[in-house]
Parts: sequence; C-alpha cells; structure tokens
Amino acid sequence: MLPFNVHHSLSKTAVITEDGVNVTYGDINDFSESVKKVIQHRCLVFCLCQNTIGALCGYLSFLSNKIVPVMLESKIDGELLAGLIKIYKPQYLWLPDHRITEFLQYKIVFSSHHYSLVKLDGNDDFPLHNDLAMLLSTSGSTGSSKFVRISYENIEANASSIADYLSIDENERPVTTLPMSYSYGLSVINSHILKGATLLLTSRTLMEKDFWTFLKARKATSLSGVPYTYKILHKLQFSRMDLPSLKTLTQAGGKLNEELIREIAEFCFHSGKLFFVMYGQTEATARMSFLPPQYALMKPGSIGKAIPGGEFSLIDDKGTDIIENDRVGELVYKGRNVSMGYATCGDDLEKGDENQGILFTGDLAKRDREDFYYIVGRKRRFIKIFGNRINLDETENLLENIISDCACTGEDDHMVIYINDKTRMAEIKKYLSSKTGLNQAVITVRYCAEIPKNSAGKTIYSKLDIS
Repeated sequence: MLPFNVHHSLSKTAVITEDGVNVTYGDINDFSESVKKVIQHRCLVFCLCQNTIGALCGYLSFLSNKIVPVMLESKIDGELLAGLIKIYKPQYLWLPDHRITEFLQYKIVFSSHHYSLVKLDGNDDFPLHNDLAMLLSTSGSTGSSKFVRISYENIEANASSIADYLSIDENERPVTTLPMSYSYGLSVINSHILKGATLLLTSRTLMEKDFWTFLKARKATSLSGVPYTYKILHKLQFSRMDLPSLKTLTQAGGKLNEELIREIAEFCFHSGKLFFVMYGQTEATARMSFLPPQYALMKPGSIGKAIPGGEFSLIDDKGTDIIENDRVGELVYKGRNVSMGYATCGDDLEKGDENQGILFTGDLAKRDREDFYYIVGRKRRFIKIFGNRINLDETENLLENIISDCACTGEDDHMVIYINDKTRMAEIKKYLSSKTGLNQAVITVRYCAEIPKNSAGKTIYSKLDIS
C-alpha cells in the first residue's frame, strides 16, 4: 500500500541512494505491509529523520497505515528528545541504529535499512483525531513541544499543487538537499512520490565532492534550497558547473537578496533552466506561492502569486481587507493545505481543524498592480528606536548587500547586529546609519564566528546573545 491514495507501477524505481541502491515502489509497498504487521493500530510514532532509505520508507509506511509520525531531526539532543517523549508519550520510536544504545531498556520489534522500531512500554495512547496525519516542528532541533498538526488532506492538496505548477512527472529526479524533518524538504518528497518520480536520496552536503558526483552520475533534474543554500552555490561558482541534466531550481525558506536572485535567474535564463522562487510555512504544509520563472528577472524579490487552489489577501491592524496596491499589511492565505492548528501537548492531538483553511501568516507583505506579492518583514520582528518601528528582517536584507551573512536582533532603542567578519564591524555600523538615518549610538555590531543556523539554513536567534 502506497500513501496519497495513488498507485504507480510497482516496478518503477522510487529511490536511488548515494550508495547506488535502487528501491522500487513495490519495495516501499512491501515495507509498508511489514510495518502494518508490527503496528496494528493507529498510534503516535516519533520518526527521527535523516535523508536515508530507512527514514523515508518508515515515513511513507506510517502515512500508508494511518500511523501518525512526529517528524524530528535524527540528531536531536537526547535530553530534548526525552522531554518530548514525556509530553507526547509515543508508542514507538523509529530511529537510526546508531541511537539504539539510548533505548536499550526497550524492545526492538522491527529493523530494516539501518533503522529500528522501538516499542516504548508504559505509554498510554492519547486519542488521535481521524484526520491527523503527522506532526511537524517549526523550530528545528530546539526541542520545542509546539508542533503543527497536518492532515491527510493537507499533504495531498499541497503535493498536488506543487506537482502542478512545477510540472512534475514520473521522469523527474530531484536530489535531496533539505532535511526530511523540515516541511520544505518533505514537500519535495511528497510531490514527487505523488507523481511516481525517482528521488535521489543523499545526506551529503553541497560542500562535499561526493554530492556533486552523485548528482551528475544519477542525472538529477532538480535542486531545491533555502537562501543559505544559494549563498553556498554562489561561493562554489555554481554557474560555471556543467550540469546538463539539471533543469529546475527552486528556492523557499526565506527571502533571498535581490542581487543573488538576479544572478541565479540570469544563469538559468541563459542555460535553459527554470528558477522558481517560492514562499511557504510549515503551517501551510509547505508552500503557498510561487513566482513563475519568466518573472524572476522582472520582479526580483517577489514571492509571486498563490499556488493552484490557494488564495492571498492582505489585512490591516484592524483586520480590514486592504484593497490598495503597494500598501503593507498582514498576509492571509486560504487553501486546503492550511494545517489543522498547533499541538503543545498530547491532549491537543484529538483537536479538529481549528484553522478552517485560513492562515494568518504573521508576515507583512504588499501587492503590486499585477497582483504579485512581496514579503517585507514579520510582525514580530520589529523593534522601536526613538518611537520609530524598525523592521529587523528588512535590515538584514539591506546589510546582505555588502556582507554575506548577518543577524539582526535587539530591543527598543538598541539594535544588535552580528557579523562573521571582524574587520568590517565599523563599516557595517557606518553603512547602516547612512542608509537608515539611525544614530550610530543605538547600533551595536558584534563578531560571531558563525551565525547559528538550523538544518534548514534559518537563523536561530535564540542562540544569539542580545544583552
């Protein structure tokens, strides 16, 4: 049995691993049947994810058998994991074999592809809503107990929409560059499995030679990344690489600076590739918008328009719809991919659909005359300096015009900027003051050898000292 209620030829290759192992859709179907024999009732499973066949087959099998996986990073800290187990009381853990030693007091009931299913004795099931398909975290590996409740309809609707606008078919071969525990990375998997494509599954990073060897040898057709990914590609002089099989690049997970957008878009235009800038949130099961490739150079910085089946609107501080163009308001999304709501404890797993298909994104945006949308910041990423609201996201975007990586935090009347180049601290302060009119006295620039990022490449502000 395969997920998403679709049936591909069982002999079709579903996955090729970096070790050259071919896994067919029939193999995944057989794996799912094996799991069904072991877990015979609907329950919660903590799935410790990495981009390997064991994690992937486990995830797809849980969906197929109406078992609810909680998608976590395989490297999650043991103490944080124990805390989540205490809160949500899963019946099972699906984890890579190298973490088995942490749970030797429990019984292993099934093993395959270097993964093992561990039965946690003594945990009583929390009631699970019939529509609940899985739980996704918005906080990476921080161990937060807050998860997004995703339904089966959410997954299928978003996967179908993505496959539609990216024209995904069974001939596609996406290479994995993002973690499975991250909604964007998972959406790449879902949309391609839906269409019977072949996943090129690797845990290698872009900085490793073996990644590029694998991509070329297996003729990857698409590559997906967050802004941090594209900064790495820029450093690697990606535009000079000979990659004839690669035809599609997608970017989401944050705003890419316009200079880099133009660089990638021009490269794709001249090399016959397609570059899709996209926007999404875990609360919408992944993606809410895309910018068609033909507009990448015309409208750099735009997130485009809503995905097929979705709808955008803007509201002001009073909740009134904004009709005018170029006026900033909170971005509101409507669609079947909007999640059911949040869970912060086991009792929340019984809740129904609290969002009812509408998501107040918390992002501030504007709309141009042709109904293309632009994110300008987040409602919660503001500070006030001398009574004036300062958008920290916009400040970061501004600084990235002259420095490769930075993070802006602070509190009212005090902005703190972290950079990874000691020699440019005075320059950064002077540049920002000249661009914004802020007095240099309210700006502190600090050196940070490496800006802390989660596995999706997003800045972890909680790990920066803002005192």
